[in-house]
Amino acid sequence: MDLRNAPNINALWGNLIIEELIRCGVDYFCIAPGSRSAPLTVAVACSKQAKTFIHFDERGLAFHALGYVSATRKPVALICTSGTAVANFFPAIIEASKKKLPLVILTADRPPELQKSGTDQTIDQAGIFGKYAKWEFHFPCPAKEIKPEFVLTTIDQAVYQAKSGMPGVVHLNCMFREPLAPVKKEDHPQDYLKNINVWLRGGQPYTVYVEPKTTVNAQNPEILNALSKVKNGLITVGKLSSREEQKAVLRLAEKLAWPVFADITSGLRLGQEHKNLISYYSQILLSDKAVKKFKFDGVLHLGGRMCPRRYYHFIRHIQPKHYITVLPHPLRNDPFHFVTLRVQSPIKDFCEFAAAHMKTRGTNSRIGQLKVLSGRLGQQIDQRLDKESTLNEISVARLVSRLVPRDSVLFLASSMPIRDMDMFAVHDGHPVMLGSNRGASGIDGTIATAVGFAKACDKPATLVIGDLAALHDLNSLAMVRDLKKPFIIVILNNNGGGIFHFLPIAGFKDVCEK
Repeated sequence: MDLRNAPNINALWGNLIIEELIRCGVDYFCIAPGSRSAPLTVAVACSKQAKTFIHFDERGLAFHALGYVSATRKPVALICTSGTAVANFFPAIIEASKKKLPLVILTADRPPELQKSGTDQTIDQAGIFGKYAKWEFHFPCPAKEIKPEFVLTTIDQAVYQAKSGMPGVVHLNCMFREPLAPVKKEDHPQDYLKNINVWLRGGQPYTVYVEPKTTVNAQNPEILNALSKVKNGLITVGKLSSREEQKAVLRLAEKLAWPVFADITSGLRLGQEHKNLISYYSQILLSDKAVKKFKFDGVLHLGGRMCPRRYYHFIRHIQPKHYITVLPHPLRNDPFHFVTLRVQSPIKDFCEFAAAHMKTRGTNSRIGQLKVLSGRLGQQIDQRLDKESTLNEISVARLVSRLVPRDSVLFLASSMPIRDMDMFAVHDGHPVMLGSNRGASGIDGTIATAVGFAKACDKPATLVIGDLAALHDLNSLAMVRDLKKPFIIVILNNNGGGIFHFLPIAGFKDVCEK
Protein backbone atom coordinates (compact mmCIF):
# COMPACT_ATOMS: atom_id res chain seq x y z
CA MET A 1 0.00 0.00 0.00
CA ASP A 2 1.37 3.41 -0.99
CA LEU A 3 0.91 5.49 2.14
CA ARG A 4 2.57 8.57 0.65
CA ASN A 5 -0.18 8.83 -1.97
CA ALA A 6 -3.18 8.25 0.31
CA PRO A 7 -6.14 10.25 -1.09
CA ASN A 8 -7.16 11.74 2.27
CA ILE A 9 -6.20 11.62 5.92
CA ASN A 10 -8.96 9.13 6.81
CA ALA A 11 -7.56 6.70 4.25
CA LEU A 12 -4.03 7.40 5.47
CA TRP A 13 -4.87 6.59 9.09
CA GLY A 14 -6.77 3.50 7.99
CA ASN A 15 -3.72 2.32 6.08
CA LEU A 16 -1.41 3.08 9.00
CA ILE A 17 -3.62 1.09 11.38
CA ILE A 18 -3.94 -1.96 9.13
CA GLU A 19 -0.27 -1.97 8.05
CA GLU A 20 0.93 -1.78 11.65
CA LEU A 21 -1.45 -4.55 12.72
CA ILE A 22 0.03 -6.75 10.00
CA ARG A 23 3.58 -5.90 11.08
CA CYS A 24 2.58 -6.89 14.63
CA GLY A 25 1.45 -10.31 13.39
CA VAL A 26 -2.29 -9.67 12.97
CA ASP A 27 -3.04 -10.77 9.41
CA TYR A 28 -6.57 -12.27 9.61
CA PHE A 29 -9.33 -9.68 9.38
CA CYS A 30 -12.99 -10.51 9.99
CA ILE A 31 -15.15 -7.81 8.42
CA ALA A 32 -18.85 -6.97 8.63
CA PRO A 33 -20.06 -4.69 5.82
CA GLY A 34 -20.67 -1.05 6.74
CA SER A 35 -20.09 2.54 5.65
CA ARG A 36 -18.44 4.28 8.63
CA SER A 37 -15.72 1.62 8.71
CA ALA A 38 -14.74 2.19 5.06
CA PRO A 39 -11.30 3.75 5.84
CA LEU A 40 -10.39 0.51 7.64
CA THR A 41 -11.97 -2.00 5.27
CA VAL A 42 -10.59 -0.31 2.15
CA ALA A 43 -7.12 -0.46 3.73
CA VAL A 44 -7.59 -4.20 4.32
CA ALA A 45 -8.74 -4.67 0.73
CA CYS A 46 -5.63 -2.86 -0.56
CA SER A 47 -3.21 -4.93 1.53
CA LYS A 48 -1.51 -7.90 -0.13
CA GLN A 49 -0.67 -9.47 3.24
CA ALA A 50 -4.14 -9.29 4.78
CA LYS A 51 -6.37 -12.37 4.81
CA THR A 52 -10.06 -11.52 4.98
CA PHE A 53 -13.31 -13.13 6.01
CA ILE A 54 -16.57 -11.25 5.36
CA HIS A 55 -19.92 -12.08 6.92
CA PHE A 56 -23.20 -10.15 7.14
CA ASP A 57 -24.00 -10.97 10.78
CA GLU A 58 -21.72 -9.30 13.35
CA ARG A 59 -22.57 -11.78 16.09
CA GLY A 60 -21.65 -14.78 13.95
CA LEU A 61 -18.61 -12.97 12.57
CA ALA A 62 -17.25 -12.39 16.08
CA PHE A 63 -17.69 -16.07 16.96
CA HIS A 64 -15.91 -17.01 13.73
CA ALA A 65 -12.96 -14.86 14.84
CA LEU A 66 -13.12 -16.53 18.24
CA GLY A 67 -12.88 -19.97 16.65
CA TYR A 68 -9.98 -18.89 14.46
CA VAL A 69 -7.96 -17.47 17.35
CA SER A 70 -8.82 -20.52 19.49
CA ALA A 71 -6.98 -22.68 16.98
CA THR A 72 -4.03 -20.40 16.18
CA ARG A 73 -3.55 -18.51 19.48
CA LYS A 74 -2.57 -15.54 17.29
CA PRO A 75 -4.43 -12.23 17.50
CA VAL A 76 -7.29 -11.76 15.04
CA ALA A 77 -8.88 -8.43 14.07
CA LEU A 78 -12.63 -7.76 13.93
CA ILE A 79 -13.96 -4.73 12.04
CA CYS A 80 -17.48 -3.31 12.03
CA THR A 81 -19.36 -0.07 11.49
CA SER A 82 -20.90 2.08 14.21
CA GLY A 83 -24.08 1.53 16.21
CA THR A 84 -25.67 -1.75 17.27
CA ALA A 85 -23.26 -3.60 14.98
CA VAL A 86 -20.72 -3.08 17.77
CA ALA A 87 -23.01 -4.54 20.43
CA ASN A 88 -23.43 -7.74 18.43
CA PHE A 89 -19.76 -8.53 19.04
CA PHE A 90 -20.33 -8.72 22.79
CA PRO A 91 -21.22 -12.44 23.33
CA ALA A 92 -18.07 -13.61 21.54
CA ILE A 93 -15.97 -11.00 23.36
CA ILE A 94 -17.17 -12.39 26.68
CA GLU A 95 -16.16 -15.90 25.59
CA ALA A 96 -12.76 -14.68 24.35
CA SER A 97 -12.17 -12.86 27.61
CA LYS A 98 -13.04 -15.94 29.67
CA LYS A 99 -10.75 -18.09 27.51
CA LYS A 100 -7.90 -15.52 27.57
CA LEU A 101 -7.77 -15.22 23.78
CA PRO A 102 -6.26 -12.24 21.90
CA LEU A 103 -8.90 -10.43 19.85
CA VAL A 104 -8.37 -6.94 18.40
CA ILE A 105 -11.71 -5.15 17.98
CA LEU A 106 -11.80 -2.24 15.53
CA THR A 107 -15.12 -0.40 15.69
CA ALA A 108 -15.84 2.63 13.51
CA ASP A 109 -17.61 5.51 15.22
CA ARG A 110 -19.23 8.84 14.45
CA PRO A 111 -17.30 12.06 15.24
CA PRO A 112 -17.84 13.90 18.56
CA GLU A 113 -20.21 16.48 17.07
CA LEU A 114 -22.67 13.69 16.17
CA GLN A 115 -22.58 11.99 19.57
CA LYS A 116 -25.76 12.32 21.66
CA SER A 117 -27.35 14.35 18.90
CA GLY A 118 -30.00 11.91 17.70
CA THR A 119 -27.97 10.88 14.65
CA ASP A 120 -28.70 7.45 13.13
CA GLN A 121 -26.41 4.53 13.97
CA THR A 122 -24.82 6.46 16.83
CA ILE A 123 -24.54 4.94 20.29
CA ASP A 124 -22.09 5.43 23.16
CA GLN A 125 -19.33 3.00 22.16
CA ALA A 126 -16.80 4.09 24.77
CA GLY A 127 -16.45 1.32 27.33
CA ILE A 128 -19.25 -0.72 25.74
CA PHE A 129 -17.49 -4.03 26.49
CA GLY A 130 -16.83 -3.11 30.11
CA LYS A 131 -14.46 -5.30 32.07
CA TYR A 132 -14.40 -7.90 29.27
CA ALA A 133 -12.02 -5.67 27.32
CA LYS A 134 -8.53 -6.01 28.75
CA TRP A 135 -7.50 -2.68 27.21
CA GLU A 136 -9.23 -0.04 25.13
CA PHE A 137 -8.44 3.19 23.33
CA HIS A 138 -10.58 5.72 21.51
CA PHE A 139 -8.93 7.21 18.46
CA PRO A 140 -9.82 10.82 17.74
CA CYS A 141 -10.89 11.74 14.24
CA PRO A 142 -7.85 11.79 11.93
CA ALA A 143 -6.30 15.27 11.83
CA LYS A 144 -3.13 16.78 10.38
CA GLU A 145 -2.23 18.15 13.83
CA ILE A 146 -1.83 14.62 15.22
CA LYS A 147 1.41 12.86 14.31
CA PRO A 148 1.34 9.50 12.53
CA GLU A 149 3.71 8.10 15.17
CA PHE A 150 0.80 8.32 17.61
CA VAL A 151 -1.25 5.98 15.42
CA LEU A 152 1.57 3.43 15.12
CA THR A 153 2.55 3.31 18.79
CA THR A 154 -1.10 2.97 19.79
CA ILE A 155 -1.50 -0.08 17.56
CA ASP A 156 1.75 -1.55 18.90
CA GLN A 157 0.52 -1.15 22.46
CA ALA A 158 -2.89 -2.63 21.61
CA VAL A 159 -1.45 -5.80 20.08
CA TYR A 160 1.02 -6.19 22.93
CA GLN A 161 -1.82 -5.87 25.44
CA ALA A 162 -3.85 -8.44 23.49
CA LYS A 163 -1.20 -11.14 23.51
CA SER A 164 1.12 -10.43 26.43
CA GLY A 165 0.88 -11.75 29.97
CA MET A 166 -2.70 -12.89 30.22
CA PRO A 167 -4.03 -12.55 26.63
CA GLY A 168 -7.38 -10.89 26.10
CA VAL A 169 -9.61 -8.57 24.10
CA VAL A 170 -8.54 -5.05 23.16
CA HIS A 171 -10.96 -2.48 21.76
CA LEU A 172 -9.93 0.30 19.40
CA ASN A 173 -12.79 2.69 18.72
CA CYS A 174 -12.05 4.74 15.58
CA MET A 175 -13.96 7.96 14.89
CA PHE A 176 -14.12 9.14 11.28
CA ARG A 177 -15.61 12.24 9.67
CA GLU A 178 -16.61 12.38 6.01
CA PRO A 179 -15.29 11.54 3.46
CA LEU A 180 -15.31 7.84 4.28
CA ALA A 181 -14.58 6.68 0.72
CA PRO A 182 -11.04 7.09 -0.70
CA VAL A 183 -11.86 10.30 -2.55
CA LYS A 184 -9.13 12.85 -3.20
CA LYS A 185 -8.96 15.58 -0.57
CA GLU A 186 -5.98 17.76 0.35
CA ASP A 187 -6.38 17.57 4.13
CA HIS A 188 -2.82 16.78 5.27
CA PRO A 189 0.56 18.33 4.42
CA GLN A 190 3.02 16.79 1.96
CA ASP A 191 5.60 16.19 4.69
CA TYR A 192 3.11 14.60 7.12
CA LEU A 193 4.98 11.25 7.07
CA LYS A 194 8.55 12.61 7.18
CA ASN A 195 9.18 11.50 10.79
CA ILE A 196 8.35 7.85 10.00
CA ASN A 197 10.52 7.48 6.88
CA VAL A 198 12.55 4.71 8.54
CA TRP A 199 9.33 2.84 9.36
CA LEU A 200 8.04 3.32 5.79
CA ARG A 201 11.18 1.74 4.34
CA GLY A 202 11.21 -1.17 6.79
CA GLY A 203 8.96 -4.05 7.72
CA GLN A 204 9.08 -3.98 11.52
CA PRO A 205 6.53 -2.44 13.90
CA TYR A 206 7.33 1.10 14.98
CA THR A 207 7.71 -0.06 18.61
CA VAL A 208 8.98 -3.59 19.19
CA TYR A 209 7.94 -5.07 22.54
CA VAL A 210 10.00 -7.70 24.36
CA GLU A 211 7.89 -9.79 26.71
CA PRO A 212 9.46 -10.85 30.04
CA LYS A 213 10.08 -14.56 30.48
CA THR A 214 8.67 -16.14 33.63
CA THR A 215 8.77 -19.82 34.46
CA VAL A 216 9.07 -22.18 37.38
CA ASN A 217 12.55 -23.23 38.47
CA ALA A 218 14.44 -24.80 41.34
CA GLN A 219 13.96 -21.56 43.29
CA ASN A 220 10.33 -22.60 43.85
CA PRO A 221 10.84 -25.21 46.61
CA GLU A 222 7.19 -25.07 47.76
CA ILE A 223 6.15 -26.80 44.53
CA LEU A 224 8.44 -29.79 45.01
CA ASN A 225 7.69 -29.89 48.74
CA ALA A 226 3.96 -30.07 48.09
CA LEU A 227 4.31 -32.81 45.47
CA SER A 228 6.68 -34.86 47.62
CA LYS A 229 4.22 -34.84 50.55
CA VAL A 230 1.51 -36.55 48.47
CA LYS A 231 1.37 -40.32 49.04
CA ASN A 232 -1.66 -41.23 46.92
CA GLY A 233 -1.84 -38.66 44.15
CA LEU A 234 -4.19 -37.99 41.28
CA ILE A 235 -3.59 -35.85 38.19
CA THR A 236 -6.63 -34.16 36.70
CA VAL A 237 -6.33 -32.42 33.35
CA GLY A 238 -8.58 -29.74 31.92
CA LYS A 239 -8.19 -27.79 28.68
CA LEU A 240 -4.70 -27.96 27.18
CA SER A 241 -3.39 -25.88 24.29
CA SER A 242 -1.00 -28.13 22.36
CA ARG A 243 0.34 -31.62 21.70
CA GLU A 244 3.52 -30.61 23.50
CA GLU A 245 1.54 -29.90 26.66
CA GLN A 246 -0.24 -33.24 26.37
CA LYS A 247 3.04 -35.14 26.05
CA ALA A 248 4.56 -33.27 28.98
CA VAL A 249 1.56 -34.11 31.18
CA LEU A 250 1.82 -37.83 30.41
CA ARG A 251 5.59 -37.85 31.04
CA LEU A 252 5.00 -36.32 34.47
CA ALA A 253 2.23 -38.84 35.19
CA GLU A 254 4.68 -41.67 34.43
CA LYS A 255 7.32 -40.12 36.69
CA LEU A 256 4.91 -39.69 39.61
CA ALA A 257 3.05 -42.98 38.91
CA TRP A 258 -0.28 -41.24 39.47
CA PRO A 259 -3.54 -42.01 37.62
CA VAL A 260 -4.86 -39.36 35.23
CA PHE A 261 -8.47 -38.18 35.01
CA ALA A 262 -8.50 -36.22 31.74
CA ASP A 263 -11.38 -34.00 30.70
CA ILE A 264 -12.46 -34.33 27.06
CA THR A 265 -11.18 -30.79 26.40
CA SER A 266 -7.64 -31.85 27.32
CA GLY A 267 -7.21 -33.67 24.00
CA LEU A 268 -5.84 -36.68 25.87
CA ARG A 269 -8.93 -38.83 25.55
CA LEU A 270 -9.29 -39.35 21.81
CA GLY A 271 -7.05 -41.67 19.83
CA GLN A 272 -4.82 -42.35 22.77
CA GLU A 273 -4.34 -45.21 25.20
CA HIS A 274 -1.83 -44.60 27.96
CA LYS A 275 -1.09 -46.70 31.01
CA ASN A 276 -1.95 -43.84 33.40
CA LEU A 277 -5.10 -42.58 31.62
CA ILE A 278 -8.46 -43.64 33.08
CA SER A 279 -10.86 -43.22 30.16
CA TYR A 280 -14.16 -43.73 31.99
CA TYR A 281 -13.31 -41.93 35.21
CA SER A 282 -16.63 -40.06 35.05
CA GLN A 283 -18.66 -43.29 35.20
CA ILE A 284 -16.43 -44.65 37.97
CA LEU A 285 -17.32 -41.59 40.04
CA LEU A 286 -21.02 -42.52 39.71
CA SER A 287 -20.33 -45.50 42.01
CA ASP A 288 -20.51 -44.77 45.74
CA LYS A 289 -18.45 -47.89 46.32
CA ALA A 290 -15.67 -46.65 44.04
CA VAL A 291 -15.74 -43.17 45.55
CA LYS A 292 -15.28 -44.65 49.01
CA LYS A 293 -12.51 -46.98 47.84
CA PHE A 294 -10.30 -44.53 45.96
CA LYS A 295 -9.10 -41.91 48.38
CA PHE A 296 -6.44 -39.44 47.26
CA ASP A 297 -4.55 -37.21 49.64
CA GLY A 298 -3.28 -34.97 46.85
CA VAL A 299 -4.54 -33.71 43.49
CA LEU A 300 -2.49 -32.00 40.79
CA HIS A 301 -4.90 -30.13 38.52
CA LEU A 302 -3.33 -29.07 35.22
CA GLY A 303 -5.09 -26.74 32.77
CA GLY A 304 -8.70 -25.57 32.70
CA ARG A 305 -11.67 -26.69 34.74
CA MET A 306 -13.24 -30.13 34.48
CA CYS A 307 -16.53 -30.61 32.64
CA PRO A 308 -18.43 -33.04 34.93
CA ARG A 309 -19.71 -31.61 38.22
CA ARG A 310 -19.46 -35.07 39.74
CA TYR A 311 -15.67 -34.69 39.65
CA TYR A 312 -15.94 -31.72 42.00
CA HIS A 313 -18.42 -33.59 44.20
CA PHE A 314 -15.85 -36.40 44.37
CA ILE A 315 -13.13 -33.97 45.48
CA ARG A 316 -15.45 -32.47 48.07
CA HIS A 317 -16.10 -35.99 49.38
CA ILE A 318 -12.46 -37.11 49.63
CA GLN A 319 -11.18 -33.73 50.93
CA PRO A 320 -7.55 -34.06 49.68
CA LYS A 321 -4.98 -32.43 51.94
CA HIS A 322 -3.13 -30.99 48.92
CA TYR A 323 -4.85 -29.52 45.85
CA ILE A 324 -2.33 -27.98 43.44
CA THR A 325 -3.56 -26.05 40.41
CA VAL A 326 -1.32 -25.01 37.50
CA LEU A 327 -2.44 -22.43 34.92
CA PRO A 328 -0.54 -19.99 32.68
CA HIS A 329 -2.45 -16.96 34.01
CA PRO A 330 -2.94 -15.40 37.47
CA LEU A 331 -6.72 -15.81 37.77
CA ARG A 332 -8.43 -18.20 40.15
CA ASN A 333 -9.88 -21.45 38.78
CA ASP A 334 -11.32 -22.83 41.97
CA PRO A 335 -15.14 -22.88 41.85
CA PHE A 336 -15.45 -25.04 44.97
CA HIS A 337 -12.50 -23.51 46.84
CA PHE A 338 -10.31 -26.61 47.13
CA VAL A 339 -6.95 -25.17 46.06
CA THR A 340 -4.09 -25.17 48.59
CA LEU A 341 -1.26 -24.25 46.18
CA ARG A 342 -1.69 -22.17 43.02
CA VAL A 343 1.14 -22.12 40.46
CA GLN A 344 1.20 -19.67 37.56
CA SER A 345 3.22 -21.29 34.79
CA PRO A 346 2.89 -22.64 31.27
CA ILE A 347 1.69 -26.24 31.68
CA LYS A 348 4.57 -27.68 29.64
CA ASP A 349 7.20 -25.79 31.65
CA PHE A 350 5.72 -26.90 34.96
CA CYS A 351 5.51 -30.56 33.94
CA GLU A 352 9.08 -30.59 32.65
CA PHE A 353 10.32 -28.88 35.83
CA ALA A 354 8.49 -31.30 38.14
CA ALA A 355 9.51 -34.36 36.12
CA ALA A 356 13.16 -33.28 36.20
CA HIS A 357 13.26 -32.72 39.96
CA MET A 358 10.93 -35.37 41.39
CA LYS A 359 12.16 -38.87 42.14
CA THR A 360 10.73 -41.65 39.98
CA ARG A 361 8.10 -43.52 41.94
CA GLY A 362 7.41 -47.22 41.74
CA THR A 363 4.33 -48.96 40.39
CA ASN A 364 0.95 -47.84 41.67
CA SER A 365 -1.65 -50.60 42.15
CA ARG A 366 -4.42 -48.03 42.07
CA ILE A 367 -3.76 -47.32 38.40
CA GLY A 368 -4.23 -51.01 37.58
CA GLN A 369 -7.45 -51.21 39.59
CA LEU A 370 -8.87 -48.10 37.95
CA LYS A 371 -7.85 -49.34 34.49
CA VAL A 372 -9.69 -52.64 35.07
CA LEU A 373 -12.82 -50.81 36.18
CA SER A 374 -12.61 -48.43 33.21
CA GLY A 375 -12.17 -51.33 30.77
CA ARG A 376 -15.21 -53.14 32.14
CA LEU A 377 -17.30 -49.99 31.86
CA GLY A 378 -16.30 -49.57 28.22
CA GLN A 379 -17.34 -53.14 27.47
CA GLN A 380 -20.66 -52.74 29.29
CA ILE A 381 -21.49 -49.57 27.35
CA ASP A 382 -20.81 -51.33 24.05
CA GLN A 383 -22.87 -54.39 25.08
CA ARG A 384 -25.78 -52.16 26.02
CA LEU A 385 -25.59 -50.24 22.75
CA ASP A 386 -25.44 -53.46 20.72
CA LYS A 387 -29.01 -54.11 21.86
CA GLU A 388 -30.22 -50.70 20.68
CA SER A 389 -31.78 -50.47 17.22
CA THR A 390 -31.74 -46.68 16.97
CA LEU A 391 -29.20 -43.91 17.45
CA ASN A 392 -29.07 -42.04 20.75
CA GLU A 393 -26.77 -39.50 22.33
CA ILE A 394 -24.52 -42.17 23.85
CA SER A 395 -24.09 -44.10 20.61
CA VAL A 396 -23.44 -40.87 18.68
CA ALA A 397 -20.66 -39.96 21.11
CA ARG A 398 -19.06 -43.38 20.66
CA LEU A 399 -19.50 -43.45 16.89
CA VAL A 400 -18.16 -39.94 16.33
CA SER A 401 -15.13 -40.51 18.57
CA ARG A 402 -14.43 -43.82 16.83
CA LEU A 403 -15.02 -42.68 13.22
CA VAL A 404 -13.78 -39.07 13.22
CA PRO A 405 -11.01 -38.95 10.55
CA ARG A 406 -7.34 -38.92 11.45
CA ASP A 407 -5.70 -35.49 11.48
CA SER A 408 -9.01 -33.66 11.54
CA VAL A 409 -10.88 -31.27 13.83
CA LEU A 410 -13.66 -32.10 16.29
CA PHE A 411 -15.69 -29.24 17.76
CA LEU A 412 -18.10 -29.90 20.62
CA ALA A 413 -21.02 -27.66 21.50
CA SER A 414 -21.74 -26.78 25.12
CA SER A 415 -24.61 -28.30 27.07
CA MET A 416 -25.14 -32.03 26.29
CA PRO A 417 -22.73 -32.75 23.36
CA ILE A 418 -19.56 -32.03 25.33
CA ARG A 419 -20.90 -33.91 28.37
CA ASP A 420 -21.89 -36.90 26.23
CA MET A 421 -18.43 -36.99 24.69
CA ASP A 422 -16.73 -36.61 28.07
CA MET A 423 -18.62 -39.60 29.44
CA PHE A 424 -18.81 -41.93 26.45
CA ALA A 425 -16.05 -41.17 23.92
CA VAL A 426 -13.83 -44.12 23.04
CA HIS A 427 -10.03 -43.95 23.09
CA ASP A 428 -9.41 -46.29 20.15
CA GLY A 429 -10.35 -43.86 17.39
CA HIS A 430 -8.03 -41.28 15.85
CA PRO A 431 -6.29 -38.39 17.58
CA VAL A 432 -7.87 -35.07 16.54
CA MET A 433 -7.62 -31.39 17.39
CA LEU A 434 -10.50 -30.58 19.71
CA GLY A 435 -12.30 -27.27 20.21
CA SER A 436 -15.17 -25.98 22.33
CA ASN A 437 -16.59 -22.77 23.81
CA ARG A 438 -16.00 -23.60 27.47
CA GLY A 439 -15.21 -20.10 28.68
CA ALA A 440 -18.70 -18.84 29.47
CA SER A 441 -20.09 -22.13 28.07
CA GLY A 442 -22.92 -20.50 26.15
CA ILE A 443 -24.66 -22.23 23.26
CA ASP A 444 -24.75 -19.18 20.97
CA GLY A 445 -22.38 -18.80 18.03
CA THR A 446 -21.34 -22.46 18.03
CA ILE A 447 -21.53 -23.07 14.28
CA ALA A 448 -19.61 -19.86 13.57
CA THR A 449 -16.91 -20.73 16.11
CA ALA A 450 -16.54 -24.22 14.69
CA VAL A 451 -16.18 -22.84 11.16
CA GLY A 452 -13.53 -20.36 12.32
CA PHE A 453 -11.70 -23.13 14.17
CA ALA A 454 -11.82 -25.40 11.11
CA LYS A 455 -10.66 -22.64 8.76
CA ALA A 456 -7.67 -21.83 10.95
CA CYS A 457 -6.67 -25.50 11.10
CA ASP A 458 -7.34 -26.03 7.38
CA LYS A 459 -8.46 -29.59 8.14
CA PRO A 460 -11.65 -31.60 7.71
CA ALA A 461 -13.94 -30.88 10.65
CA THR A 462 -16.84 -32.41 12.55
CA LEU A 463 -19.19 -30.39 14.75
CA VAL A 464 -21.44 -32.12 17.28
CA ILE A 465 -24.22 -29.79 18.34
CA GLY A 466 -27.67 -29.86 19.92
CA ASP A 467 -30.81 -28.77 18.10
CA LEU A 468 -31.30 -25.63 20.19
CA ALA A 469 -27.69 -24.47 19.73
CA ALA A 470 -28.01 -25.07 15.97
CA LEU A 471 -31.17 -22.96 15.82
CA HIS A 472 -29.37 -20.20 17.70
CA ASP A 473 -26.80 -19.89 14.93
CA LEU A 474 -28.47 -20.79 11.62
CA ASN A 475 -27.14 -17.60 9.99
CA SER A 476 -23.63 -18.98 10.32
CA LEU A 477 -24.33 -21.89 8.00
CA ALA A 478 -23.57 -19.36 5.25
CA MET A 479 -19.93 -19.42 6.39
CA VAL A 480 -19.45 -23.06 5.47
CA ARG A 481 -19.22 -22.23 1.77
CA ASP A 482 -15.85 -20.55 2.42
CA LEU A 483 -14.25 -23.75 3.74
CA LYS A 484 -12.03 -25.75 1.43
CA LYS A 485 -12.17 -28.95 3.50
CA PRO A 486 -15.19 -31.12 4.42
CA PHE A 487 -17.31 -29.87 7.32
CA ILE A 488 -19.70 -32.35 8.93
CA ILE A 489 -22.44 -31.20 11.32
CA VAL A 490 -23.99 -33.82 13.60
CA ILE A 491 -27.13 -32.38 15.22
CA LEU A 492 -28.52 -34.15 18.29
CA ASN A 493 -32.26 -33.61 18.41
CA ASN A 494 -33.24 -33.90 22.05
CA ASN A 495 -36.18 -31.52 21.58
CA GLY A 496 -34.28 -28.60 23.02
CA GLY A 497 -32.84 -28.26 26.47
CA GLY A 498 -32.10 -31.94 27.12
CA ILE A 499 -29.68 -30.96 29.87
CA PHE A 500 -32.55 -29.69 32.01
CA HIS A 501 -33.65 -33.29 32.57
CA PHE A 502 -30.50 -33.71 34.66
CA LEU A 503 -31.18 -30.67 36.84
CA PRO A 504 -33.42 -30.29 39.93
CA ILE A 505 -36.13 -28.57 37.86
CA ALA A 506 -36.83 -31.96 36.22
CA GLY A 507 -38.47 -33.05 39.47
CA PHE A 508 -41.27 -30.55 38.91
CA LYS A 509 -43.18 -32.33 36.15
CA ASP A 510 -45.96 -29.77 36.03
CA VAL A 511 -43.69 -26.91 34.95
CA CYS A 512 -40.44 -28.43 33.60
CA GLU A 513 -41.51 -29.17 30.02
CA LYS A 514 -43.73 -26.12 29.79
